[in-house]
Amino acid sequence: MNTESHSTRQHILDVGYQLIAERGFSNVGLSQLLAEAGVPKGSFYHYFKSKEKFGEALIEDYFASYRSRLDVLFSDQSQNGFDKMMTYWGKWIEASNSQGASQQCSQHGCSNQRCLVIKLSAEVSDLSDAMRVSLLNGANTVIAMLANCIQQGIDDGSIGVSNSQNAAEQLYHLWIGAGLMSKLNQNTECLSQAFDTTARMLKGDVAF
Repeated sequence: MNTESHSTRQHILDVGYQLIAERGFSNVGLSQLLAEAGVPKGSFYHYFKSKEKFGEALIEDYFASYRSRLDVLFSDQSQNGFDKMMTYWGKWIEASNSQGASQQCSQHGCSNQRCLVIKLSAEVSDLSDAMRVSLLNGANTVIAMLANCIQQGIDDGSIGVSNSQNAAEQLYHLWIGAGLMSKLNQNTECLSQAFDTTARMLKGDVAF
């Protein structure tokens, strides 16, 4: 794929992300996406065989960017494992407090109010098995990265749990649930509670 083709494909994905993060997958029609992106229908089908394939590509692109940002945070040698984890979760709250934020947190690769996992999980699980699997695979890669960071904390003595994979899974599930409730309540109280619980869990004060 040449540079111009890659740029056009990425532009369609970027515009699609903004629309779908705001309105959901089913509520964004192809004609609306093409109009917003300023590309003809032929260009869309050149890169994506169907709207479902576009959805898969969108999810894969989202997680690729997400993983890159997590790499930056988790490779920071100035913080121990516990501090990296708490920085990560703290960015969820900061981003959710920034109403109208249009992109993922650029500094630390955190989630935000437009996290596609929260936005699309229930919708695409019933709509498209291929998109469901893409979301699940992406979430599992994030969990694996969290587990690696937790293991760093176990090794450096800053985290007091015995099973990094189990801890990562439970914390991710906790925060996805808190993110959903935050959207329902239109505030970040659930996220703040999750933050306090996370700190206690990582310090070993709450059993996994």
